[in-house]
Amino acid sequence: MKKRKNFNRTMAVAMSAAMVCLAGVPTSAEVAPDGSTKAEDTAAAADGAYDEWKGVWETLSQDWTQLSMSPGSDETEMNFAWYSRTEDGVPSFVYGTTEDLSDKIEAEVVQSAAQEGYNSNKVTLQGLAADTTYYYQAEGKETESFTTGNGDAFSFVFVGDPQIGSSNEEKAKEPEDIQKDSFKQAQYESVQSDSFNWANTLNQALAVSEGKVSFVLSAGDQIQTNASKVENYTVSEMEYAGYLSPEAMDSLPVATTVGNHDADNPNYQYHFNIPNLSEKGSNGIVGGDYWFTYGNALFIMLNTQDTNVAEHELLIQEAVEANPECTWRIVTLHQDIYGSAEHSNEPEIVNLRYALIPFFEEYDIDVVLTGHDHAYSRSYLLSGDGVKDITYTDDEFDEQLEKDLDMGETPEPITVAPGNIGEDTEDPAEQAYLNYLNDIMDSEAVLEETKDEETVTNPEGILYMTANSASGSKYYDLVPRMQSYIAARWQEDVPTYSIVSIDDTSFTITTYRSDTNEAIDSTFTITKGV
Repeated sequence: MKKRKNFNRTMAVAMSAAMVCLAGVPTSAEVAPDGSTKAEDTAAAADGAYDEWKGVWETLSQDWTQLSMSPGSDETEMNFAWYSRTEDGVPSFVYGTTEDLSDKIEAEVVQSAAQEGYNSNKVTLQGLAADTTYYYQAEGKETESFTTGNGDAFSFVFVGDPQIGSSNEEKAKEPEDIQKDSFKQAQYESVQSDSFNWANTLNQALAVSEGKVSFVLSAGDQIQTNASKVENYTVSEMEYAGYLSPEAMDSLPVATTVGNHDADNPNYQYHFNIPNLSEKGSNGIVGGDYWFTYGNALFIMLNTQDTNVAEHELLIQEAVEANPECTWRIVTLHQDIYGSAEHSNEPEIVNLRYALIPFFEEYDIDVVLTGHDHAYSRSYLLSGDGVKDITYTDDEFDEQLEKDLDMGETPEPITVAPGNIGEDTEDPAEQAYLNYLNDIMDSEAVLEETKDEETVTNPEGILYMTANSASGSKYYDLVPRMQSYIAARWQEDVPTYSIVSIDDTSFTITTYRSDTNEAIDSTFTITKGV
């Protein structure tokens, strides 16, 4: 792993020299595809940093054994997971507060079978002291470190859809696709590029926060390849190798959410050690919902690839009842139930919105963090008055949705879809579609008294945030008609990240572009007890 550390230092120097990022522009397709950011076009690639990364990637791409850190049940715990070769038996894991581990304590390693030839190892450290640096070493790996917080006031990084490997234009849609040499080469190069950008985003978040963040919270889709399409669980292992490659993740835990690209592959459960994992909301492959606390905040993570909302409600109830003292209640799920890009108007997303909102309202959820839409949006504070007693069929408006967003024959990427269905259409199906869009604007849910405020106090409503891509592996265009529930939205085909700060009386979120570290929206603050 020594080469990876040297690379990250080079990359950081390159970023300080220049701060500009260019979105990848398609050169051959007549119809503009979803945008993406090519690593070689970014400032982070300057001074040979990307060339050096390509040399590191030659070895790292084959390493399935990289370690992940996840938050434990609360700030006194830390979770780890990693692969080891079956023939190596159960590896050791030691930790302590001295850099040479002279005071080392051996932790219990729980092992289970993973891919053929590999086991998944999991460790939970408990009773960690506040504001303390701990050193740890998994057998055969370098000694790394992390520093605990105290929970009184803390920050975390919120990101969406790293989806490592999604920039591969040669998608695997059938099992035979992955056997093609062209696919294998395209996947290798796309994961190489996406991983470089993912590492840069984390580095920039750490720079802007001056390293004072306690964890990363990901709204899902860590990787790209769906196992159900390729019928080979090992194909995504290269993507997990890229996802876990950033040096920042050696000392910074990531709380992951199950996305649609994660949900059908047990690799997700092998690579991450999830606290308080429940069978409620489980799809039978990667586990269900879970929760953890940090200081005075309760984080409830929903696996909404399982649409059994009754189970999600039970998990929310259990988490809230187990942590009544928490001031802040934050839900994370993958689908952008109040987003503003290509997925946001899909009936299956809207149905999930109206199914979940009553439970969010009942249990006084403050903030809902989502992904899936690969474009940034922030809602106004919304109340349950927007709930509709209606269910749409998933394919009810497929034809109209596709027509409305069709970019036509253009070599240039766009960031806002054209809206090809006019308000004056006389086609009954298109008129029904426009009526549907108007209905799901949910203008009646907006709390008017807080509409133009950047700081709100003791609000009754819920804030919904949707994250853009954190790696630039794929962007979606904003829908042509901005919804009434949207306070701000942004898409310029640049990766972004958000810094969230929490204390006893305030929740504050600011979102930045990763090329210049400039804010893309106003800082928004919720205060309580003031």
